[in-house]
Amino acid sequence: MSRNYEGQIQAVIFDWAGTMVDYGCFAPLDVFLRIFEKRGIAITAEEARGPMGLLKWDHIHTLCAIPRIAQLWKEKFGALPTNADVDDLYADFEPLLFEILPNYTDLIPGALDLVKELRARGLKIGSTTGYTAEMMEVVSREAKLKGYEPDSLVTPSEVKAGRPYPWMCYANAVNLGVYPFQAIVKVGDTVSDIQEGVHAGAWSVGVVKGGSELGLTEEEVRTLPAAELAAKMAVVEERFRQAGADYVIPTIGDLVKVIDDINARLAKGGQ
Repeated sequence: MSRNYEGQIQAVIFDWAGTMVDYGCFAPLDVFLRIFEKRGIAITAEEARGPMGLLKWDHIHTLCAIPRIAQLWKEKFGALPTNADVDDLYADFEPLLFEILPNYTDLIPGALDLVKELRARGLKIGSTTGYTAEMMEVVSREAKLKGYEPDSLVTPSEVKAGRPYPWMCYANAVNLGVYPFQAIVKVGDTVSDIQEGVHAGAWSVGVVKGGSELGLTEEEVRTLPAAELAAKMAVVEERFRQAGADYVIPTIGDLVKVIDDINARLAKGGQ
């Protein structure tokens, strides 16, 4: 990407679940497993996490297109899953997710301190998500009670398409009044987050611990043998790099160092 902006970073656009709230991104995972289990189809947690970050209907559609899952569906129902089947699965998904969402809105350690530091530097805070506007009413309300409220929130419900398309990032830029995109950092915990940032032309940063790609609880991250944890994190980092990430950070609190580095690079012409 050619960068000719020589100013400073003006805004950060964060993902929500797995990046700022819901350590490990567990709220939707259990629901994806349950809606397929209800139909006698056993999907794995790894399969369920694969499309994480997409709009949830798109997520289910992607799961149904996985050859192993599609074949199980055909064996069970006599035909490959259709869009009507996706609609039916999603009809079960929404009420189950709404039932548990309030319990998965705790802020990820370091998130609040990071936002305070960014605001002290004069940066604006945007956000995108794979949740619908109705789902985010629940999540954003609970997060606000716990101290987190970005300056802008855009959901897939408000644009033509969700991730990996850049439309939510574009809407955030308009809401925040920030341009060009070289002045914006997009941060998330999934491959679709990285792609969203890359497609928008922003600096794209992947966060590993607390995210869906790593898929571990806080306790598991604390207690896993160091070598095993490092190996798992290296796999996630490689996924992010392959998706086009400019930076990959272990924790959300490490973003400050990244912004310092980007500002230094921008001052030298983006190199």
